[in-house]
Amino acid sequence: MNENMKVVILAGGYGTRISEESHLKPKPMIEIGGKPILWHIMKEYSYHGFNDFIICAGYKQHVIKEWFANYYLHNSDVTFDFTDGGRMEVHTNVAEPWKVTIVDTGLDTMTGGRIKRIKPYVGNNTFFMTYGDGVSDLDIAKLLEYHREKGKIATLTAVAIGQRFGVLDIEEESSTVSSFREKDVEDSSRINVGYMVFEPAVFDYIDGDETVLEKDTLNRLAAEGQLQAYRYDGYWGCMDTKREMEKLDKMVNEGNAPWMKWLKG
Repeated sequence: MNENMKVVILAGGYGTRISEESHLKPKPMIEIGGKPILWHIMKEYSYHGFNDFIICAGYKQHVIKEWFANYYLHNSDVTFDFTDGGRMEVHTNVAEPWKVTIVDTGLDTMTGGRIKRIKPYVGNNTFFMTYGDGVSDLDIAKLLEYHREKGKIATLTAVAIGQRFGVLDIEEESSTVSSFREKDVEDSSRINVGYMVFEPAVFDYIDGDETVLEKDTLNRLAAEGQLQAYRYDGYWGCMDTKREMEKLDKMVNEGNAPWMKWLKG
């Protein structure tokens, strides 16, 4: 049953903070180690036996569609024989056990709205959802087990963000900053990094295209005690800025990318 679970990936946003790249392609198609970060995320789920993907596309969706349409061309050796009418022979050495559905979820649709639009493809089934710009070495099968054990409508993965952000202590009345310090390991604040599991009842918490998943849907679920956090202390990395993209790219190129478990066998 697990293998048939759909994996929904949000890949429709503009990615404006990496504008050097994102004016040419959607953010999840920006490459680290020569492959789109979207491919890395799909490989993670595939490693755990989940191979049925729904990509919520929007901005420059043709780039995603064309990349998959030409997947073998991108990832295999190829011979163009111009002595034989330009015949093309693809020497396939790469095959993924994937089924990929790319859905146009609109250009300016909010995150919740994008999920609402793929309802027909998910049906009345539990499904995974994650963002198209974050990688992790999370055990996805364990996440699913935890979700089922807790029995809530939604489970998100919560990661302590280490040294990534400074912490502000703000005076309540004056709104002045009383201290700025690097986050201590002891700090308990965690952030939602995606890697969610949803029951189909989640669609009842999404009104339409204007619904923001994080602000509207998750808050409503939390208020009703239907949002579970899966605390994870392993690796998570996000490609939100050019600097972060370069860091992830370097990790792949140096063979030091913890999320690439499929290379370790």
